[in-house]
Amino acid sequence: MFVVVSYDITNDRRRLKVMKTLEGFGERVQYSVFECRLKRQDLQRLKKRLKSLIRVEEDDVRFYLLCEQCVERIVPLGKAEVTPEMHYRIVGR
Repeated sequence: MFVVVSYDITNDRRRLKVMKTLEGFGERVQYSVFECRLKRQDLQRLKKRLKSLIRVEEDDVRFYLLCEQCVERIVPLGKAEVTPEMHYRIVGR
């Protein structure tokens, strides 16, 4: 499934940990936005890892799950490209 993950983390140290975690699951497309192609179990694993890193009363992480027809309708402008189907690796702890 195609998942767009955006985040707004108030603390620099937590933000770095969130960014590093997301690098193991997808491609960074903007400063605080990643595009990921994940299996359902990997999405659950990602959510669990991020939940352990953030402070729910201060931070904001959003997951946008898109169907394949929706992905085909993404309209990038400028140098933007939609992250292609790719083989990904899940980095263990």
